[in-house]
Amino acid sequence: MEFFLVILSLLALIGLASFINHFIPYIPVPLIQIALGVTLAILPMGIKVPMNPELFFILFIAPLLFHDGRHASREELWKLRKPILLLALGLVFITVFAIGSLIHWIIPSIPWPAAFALAAILSPTDVVAVSSISSRVKMPEQIMHVLEGEGLMNDASGLVAFKFAVAATVTGAFSIADASGSFFVISIGGFLGGALLALIIIQLRTFIRRLGMDDVTIHMLIQLLTPFVIFFVIEHLHLSGILSVVAAGIVHAIHQDRNRIPAGSLEIVSRSTWTVLIYILNGLVFVILGLQVPGVLNEIFRDPLFDNWQVIQYILIISVALLVLRFLWISVTWRKWKEKGMPHMKSQRAIAILTISGVRGAVTLAGAFTIPFVIEGGAPFPDRSLIIFIAAGVILVTLILASIFLPILAKSEKAGAQEIKDEMKRKATLRTFEAAIGSVHHSYTEENREAAVSIISTYNNMRNELSSKSSEKIERQENAVRLKAIEAESRYYTNLKKAGKVDRDTAILIEEHLQRRRLAQTNRIQYRRLFIWILFKRSVFALLQLFIPRNSEQRQQRRRRRKRLVGLKVNMAKAAIHYLKTQMTPETRHLYLDVMGEYNDLIVKYNLAKKSEESTNFARMQRDLQIQAFQAERDEIQHLYEEGDVTIDVIRDIRRQINIREAYWMEENSVHFH
Repeated sequence: MEFFLVILSLLALIGLASFINHFIPYIPVPLIQIALGVTLAILPMGIKVPMNPELFFILFIAPLLFHDGRHASREELWKLRKPILLLALGLVFITVFAIGSLIHWIIPSIPWPAAFALAAILSPTDVVAVSSISSRVKMPEQIMHVLEGEGLMNDASGLVAFKFAVAATVTGAFSIADASGSFFVISIGGFLGGALLALIIIQLRTFIRRLGMDDVTIHMLIQLLTPFVIFFVIEHLHLSGILSVVAAGIVHAIHQDRNRIPAGSLEIVSRSTWTVLIYILNGLVFVILGLQVPGVLNEIFRDPLFDNWQVIQYILIISVALLVLRFLWISVTWRKWKEKGMPHMKSQRAIAILTISGVRGAVTLAGAFTIPFVIEGGAPFPDRSLIIFIAAGVILVTLILASIFLPILAKSEKAGAQEIKDEMKRKATLRTFEAAIGSVHHSYTEENREAAVSIISTYNNMRNELSSKSSEKIERQENAVRLKAIEAESRYYTNLKKAGKVDRDTAILIEEHLQRRRLAQTNRIQYRRLFIWILFKRSVFALLQLFIPRNSEQRQQRRRRRKRLVGLKVNMAKAAIHYLKTQMTPETRHLYLDVMGEYNDLIVKYNLAKKSEESTNFARMQRDLQIQAFQAERDEIQHLYEEGDVTIDVIRDIRRQINIREAYWMEENSVHFH
């Protein structure tokens, strides 16, 4: 039961991290997950999850790299093989010797082999962390391909170098010739072994199909087990399990491209299953990393042999040295990169992006925990706790630096140009309209046909008019005019209320109406809270009607109240139009006419609602579809932001426009449900 509660808590933290990230999107999800893991570990009844490196690699790293291998662009990996190999092999070995020498120089208590071991485990970059951070910015595609290829390859080279350095520390013996030969055998053997096993598994699936077993569940189960089986077998043969699952992922992708997969249903199930699995595994990696941090910190901070400030200085010096070395290496080899079609941007900015993207992550910490406690002869491994502490510190420093500087560096050189922002906003708005139309099409039935056609027609009109849509500056001016009109409505209502011409129930509804309209213009979060509360109240009201039917007198009273409410809203809208006419100038005429047109549309719909009792059922179906469409718009703009296709300013502007349209729609719709 305790194990189940631990798993449940970790999964809850992953969901909580995504929820928090929705409101503070400028902080990458991995940092939030690490912070939540740290918080969980330091609580009085905190959960402790011991780091088992072998289990960690097979349970998390194997499926993650298999998935990355399946989705990596083989053409781009081959095209960019020189830059990738320069980073995944050349930079790793340079890091081992250069940073290892620096570590031994600043921390003489760490012997040469152990210093090289620490440098080796710090050399791999974390493609998962980089992808998560870069999803918030628009990274050049070629740079992302290089980073993905580097992340797939350098885990193996770094871990192999780490194992040799640890072995040298434990045994006291080391041979460069033997190590070099073993490295190529382990790497090439792991890659070829993974590819071979992947082909065998694919043939097994084909054989199962020929037996008439075309069950999606069986094929999906085999696919899920593939990375674990391959990693386990190849590691058991003392070859590179990491390269084996990368190779297996690439082989599966090539097989899929040739359309030999059993059925389309498997593709759909596979995509959905892997999406959920990778989301959970990515989250668990960083939450578990966060759970380890307090223990690592306590072991060092409570040890009187270590000066806490000096240890922190070690972390900062090593982190800066890693970034400087990476910058110098990329700068020296940049000509090779340019030959492979790197993006047309200033070289120094591209090099800076590649440098700051060298984030260390879960592989580094998991590898550090594999360091044995003793060496030959029974003596303790030199400064094992300090090595693990430095590894954890470098991970946090590189993550934080990338979170701060990568969005700045990755911005387009013309990102400040209003024309580019307007075009980005226009395309994103079109995508939200298309998402809304798609959601309505998905719920289309013969019963709600008229309501669905009405909503789709409205979205199509907005989509057609978008090509001539005004700029952000004009939209801000229109919003200011709307606020003036709302204040005019409020003054008209206040005067009636003071004169005793508004009953209590109508007053509550009108004040709610005005509050909604104001918040739609000014405060997105409060508006969403109010909107959810109103929907909740209306749902409760509709539910009560099922169990407490009204008699004829009550129905008559409800109709009379609704007519009073609609009549008051019509008069308030007319008062707003009258006020806007008095404020309009030749320079602002087009702005005021647009807002006055919105009020005229509302008046027409209010009057139609008063005349037609049959419109209630139609309005109810239209309401359900429109709520769904608004949510589809919000989901799509959030997706675009997470993919890095829009900036935070653009997503805020579009959400504000959705809120405004939703507020106006609620007013014209609400008369049917009061």
